[in-house]
Amino acid sequence: MTDPIADMLVRIKNARATGRDAVTVPQSSLKHAIANKLKERGILSDVATHGKKTTKVLELTLGKTEAGEYKFNDARRISKPGRRSYLRVSDIRTVRGGTGYLVLSTPQGILFGDEARKANVGGEPLFEVW
Repeated sequence: MTDPIADMLVRIKNARATGRDAVTVPQSSLKHAIANKLKERGILSDVATHGKKTTKVLELTLGKTEAGEYKFNDARRISKPGRRSYLRVSDIRTVRGGTGYLVLSTPQGILFGDEARKANVGGEPLFEVW
């Protein structure tokens, strides 16, 4: 697999499309950091690790509103393995008029766009979710 982040996003989007509450993805430290960030904003309601050594998986539970609707509609991968892109602090913009989130990989770790602007750091835009 050449793009594990895109695979994780597709699995989450497919779980939403089929009405599942949870999805499992192969575990890595980057995916775990991304999942914890998404949990901060309520897009994921729970992140759990299962398995041993090389067979570890992350179980991601999708966040829902009180009305039973998912807290996100879609996600779009930005920087890809075949075409990397990077943003300066001045280039970080809001997503969908402030209703979405931009997830960046920065020298300070995985951050949302607003957090990166406050910390005055740029980085690689991984994906946006709304």
